Amino acid sequence: MEGGAPVFPPLRASRAVRSMDDIRALEQNSIAEALPQQSTYELLRSSRASFGRRAAITFLHSGDPEGDVTTWSFDELFRKVTQYANALHALGIGEGGVQAILLPTCLEYQLGLWGGSAAGIAQPLNPLLMEDKLVSLLVSSGASVLLAWGEDAEAEYWSKAMRLKNRVPGLQHVIRVAPRTDACVRPADLPSGVYHLDDLMVAQPDDTLVSGRSIKATDIASYFHTGGTTGAPKLACHSHGGQVYTCWASVQLSGLVPDDVTISGSPQFHVAGTLAGSLPAIASGVHQVVPTTTLFRNRDVIRNYWKIVEKYKVTLAGGVPTVFSAICQVPVDGADISSLRYCRSGAALMPPEVAAKWERITGQCVHGTFGMTETSGITSTTPLGTAGPAGCVGFRLPYATIRIVERDAEGRASDKDVPDGQSGIILCKGPNVFPGYLDPQDSEHAFVHGGWLDTGDVGWFDDMQRLHISGRAKDIINRSGHNIDPKVIEDALSAHPSVEHAAAVGAPDAYAGELPVAFVQLLEGQSVSEEQLLDFAASRVDEPPARPKRVFVIDTMPLTNVGKIYKPELRTIAAHKVLEEILDRICKECHSGARPVIRNDQKAGFFIELSEQHDAALERVLRIRMGELPFVDVQILRSSKTIDH
Repeated sequence: MEGGAPVFPPLRASRAVRSMDDIRALEQNSIAEALPQQSTYELLRSSRASFGRRAAITFLHSGDPEGDVTTWSFDELFRKVTQYANALHALGIGEGGVQAILLPTCLEYQLGLWGGSAAGIAQPLNPLLMEDKLVSLLVSSGASVLLAWGEDAEAEYWSKAMRLKNRVPGLQHVIRVAPRTDACVRPADLPSGVYHLDDLMVAQPDDTLVSGRSIKATDIASYFHTGGTTGAPKLACHSHGGQVYTCWASVQLSGLVPDDVTISGSPQFHVAGTLAGSLPAIASGVHQVVPTTTLFRNRDVIRNYWKIVEKYKVTLAGGVPTVFSAICQVPVDGADISSLRYCRSGAALMPPEVAAKWERITGQCVHGTFGMTETSGITSTTPLGTAGPAGCVGFRLPYATIRIVERDAEGRASDKDVPDGQSGIILCKGPNVFPGYLDPQDSEHAFVHGGWLDTGDVGWFDDMQRLHISGRAKDIINRSGHNIDPKVIEDALSAHPSVEHAAAVGAPDAYAGELPVAFVQLLEGQSVSEEQLLDFAASRVDEPPARPKRVFVIDTMPLTNVGKIYKPELRTIAAHKVLEEILDRICKECHSGARPVIRNDQKAGFFIELSEQHDAALERVLRIRMGELPFVDVQILRSSKTIDH
């Protein structure tokens, strides 16, 4: 007992998992026996009791592995989290109260996550979201406290925090996290309702929750937003029990042990960094190395990656495919990387060439993982000691269920299962599945056929019951009724020695509906023509309908904030190019001269602007041709007059 609360052993892998039989063996005990902890706070307490002064998190202040660092032990982590939870309690945060987080990745983020959920509900925010979306998220959650970075840095953290305080009526308090520059200058005067973190924490006890709160597994721990890169972000509710379960399952299938050391490279506002990465490490005694506030977006971190592995004897590596690709371009240059024993990739499909290159460099295969915000970060994973081809994301989690079902006539998930080896939409049930979005209306389409979560992903089971991912259902390219998996094109182009990243999308076509096109980012210093890439892809894509019609070489692939290729932007670029080609042909046919201007609005779609020199004949042809073009919202404008699609 500690402070009147029971202290359970930390999480440990019960057995080596190599097959579905091992998964079923883990399920012989009840889930209550497997998971005595009810909350993330109890996980921290258990680790503190077992690992005490051992290093929990080491933060690198620069990308230089020999540079300055700050390390928190498991004891310090628990005490600081407790102090912060008590500081929030003093500000009026109780069960159901919301504390939002607007920070880069830093040590204090752990306070916001675990202290916030110990006092009430934590709400991590992507600092690069548009300010209006941040306002919407804060209003929706009812957040009354914001934990914010004390300088602007790359995302205008502090200025944005001050504006949010003025724009969000319910946001009563802002807590300032001191950046390292405060060693020289610390603002003396802060506006009303704004506090220095250290000042709030110093007077608080660090061994027990002043609130006396007994956190239940069903209590909501956090709100993670999803869908924020386009449209209105939704707030996914995560329970303490769901987060504890996902953490336990990750430890079991990854075989984590207290001697492990991991580089934590995913941002903490994302479930991959928090629930698939940080929490399992904390709960099992793993030492986390956090490489600067900008993580793998810091070029010095990538440049020194192998040196960091050598210095800290890193055993666990992880990241998204774009990160693995960047690291593979860095020479090992004599660094001792023999400590590596487990490498895990998620968030997007790993190109086979990148996986093969990683294995040649490290001697370790890349273990695929599948997860999403709505499954608390993990749905399936490839365990330590097993391997699978690119696209294989391993076994389902213990006590969880995955179905593969046919698509109905509208392309949605049906209630009809497909046989092993056949592709379909992935449905999930289990303790990792979230209870729903904060807004019940957002949940209406998330669950189908009696409570199954529709992931929106397409995949299939092999004869070992391993899950393989083909891609997102919405990413499937439909060419005259022929469903094309973009991964086939992407794998073909990624095999080219000059290609760093490749992505395939559907471009609208009046006859076929969609035609496959590809975008390529070349390795630095490489040069290859689009025609050569088109021929290269055609020679490696067996199905003629799947061979891309165009390949576009671009300087930089658009990425999300967690490093995934952002296909909506590529689809917009592809549609824009199609519109340009159509307009060129129409203008030539109509002897129109200058091509009308095309504008794109993220929400409203495309606008074609006609000037006085464009006659009514051109206008009529445009209306007909634009009406024939699928999947593109186009409006034709002339002066103040709008002509419908």
